Amino acid sequence: MRLEQIILNNLETNQDDKCYWFNGEWHNRKNMLELINTCEKFLIASGFKSGQRLVIMLKNDPMFVALALAIWKLHGTICPLNEKAGNDALKHTLNLIQPFGLIISSEAEKNINDEIKNAWPNIIYNGGSSFENLNLSGIIRESSDENIAVIFSTSGTTGNPKAVPLTHGNLISNCTEVKKHIYEYEQSDIFLNALPNFHSFGFTCSMMLPLSFGAKIAIVPSFLPPAGTVRALLEAKVNVMYVVPAMMSYLVTAASKNKIPIEAFTSQKFICTGGDRLNPGVYSQAIKLFGRNMITEGYGLTETSPVVCMNKDIKSSKAGSVGPIIPGYEFKLKTRENLPTDLNEGVLWVKGGSVTPGYYKAPEITAERFDSDGFFNTGDYVQIDSDGYVTILDRVTDIIIVSGFNVYPQEVEKILSEHPAVQTAIVVGMPHATNGEIPEAYIQRKEGFNNVTEREIIKFAKERLAHFKVPRKVEFVDEFPLSGTGKILRRILREKSGRKSL
Repeated sequence: MRLEQIILNNLETNQDDKCYWFNGEWHNRKNMLELINTCEKFLIASGFKSGQRLVIMLKNDPMFVALALAIWKLHGTICPLNEKAGNDALKHTLNLIQPFGLIISSEAEKNINDEIKNAWPNIIYNGGSSFENLNLSGIIRESSDENIAVIFSTSGTTGNPKAVPLTHGNLISNCTEVKKHIYEYEQSDIFLNALPNFHSFGFTCSMMLPLSFGAKIAIVPSFLPPAGTVRALLEAKVNVMYVVPAMMSYLVTAASKNKIPIEAFTSQKFICTGGDRLNPGVYSQAIKLFGRNMITEGYGLTETSPVVCMNKDIKSSKAGSVGPIIPGYEFKLKTRENLPTDLNEGVLWVKGGSVTPGYYKAPEITAERFDSDGFFNTGDYVQIDSDGYVTILDRVTDIIIVSGFNVYPQEVEKILSEHPAVQTAIVVGMPHATNGEIPEAYIQRKEGFNNVTEREIIKFAKERLAHFKVPRKVEFVDEFPLSGTGKILRRILREKSGRKSL
């Protein structure tokens, strides 16, 4: 079974039922089927063949969904890319995956240089419901496995972007297990589709997951500017949201200042954050603001399609935990030296139907991340309690070693975030001649607290942390460097502090 077969079976049943909300209007399943048919005809006319790869650089749009399904009907592979990744990174990825061609939005075109546009067949899509008067005229490349549904580009910590292929089996496994795990999901649910589609979190959880069991999606081109997102929450009555912590922080802050009406959240029954740690202050502020808990945390990676862990529901969730490992995975813990450990903490390795078969055309990287038993190294150091709930202590590359002692940045950040002046705290390791490393904190202050000093923050930390965990230096910032998905780029802060990314 392929994913498009599952989704098309749902679309072809009760075609008058609502399917997606976009630009203030609901469209039914028949409308989506018509879009898919339009895309399929366009691809056939362009010469697209089985096993070919098509790059798409569009914001969230019904046409993106239709293109993905049409490509799969023709047994091809979709490659969603972020045009803001930079031309050097894009060129590397394109040379690696050798696409049939590129479909680029008129907005994305501004960020792509002529070298790329001249090197690859492409069309500029201006929106609408057809590709009338557009001809891709792509070039037939070497065919890849037609079971590969999507190839994502992921930068990792250093070096050139890696290409991560996910098969139909990977995506079906992840959607199926998440749906079984979160037993509150129903076909009447309306998912917010505002996370970027070039990232597996948005692609799977906000788009393919709801479509796989016949739920509805409210499509917002981009989370920012927020007016479109607020409109979707109010008009489409969204009740399920997958968001990154930066999005949640913005929504909670804006609602607390009456910039977003509280009514936008009254329909919510389930909000899951992932992609980074949820600030404990945002979590507690949301509960006070909305009068109830509606936020849970989850965890995953591009290589795992992406969900590995997730709290089942609001009632059983544990604050600070990303929940239990969802069904369908085997797992084991190892030390950082890749030795098995009987302790309840270590580096998490997983194996299962959602895990990528390996990096695209990169056997050496695949060999580094998979062991001889087929387990994948997540690169995350975790703790698992007696109930099976997982707490992410840190990325192995983020752990700071002070005179031989492990310092987990998240622990220090949690304490710093309790200071009334701190909006967000990020802690990284700074090289030190005697201790090897020492913690350094980068802090974004709350409005009205610009007078707080480095000395005050360090004193606050000293009263609450072991001496080797206390930041020796504090730098105040107005904003943090962010990835395309809103994740804080710690590696840039590490490099600023003099510690090169591992």
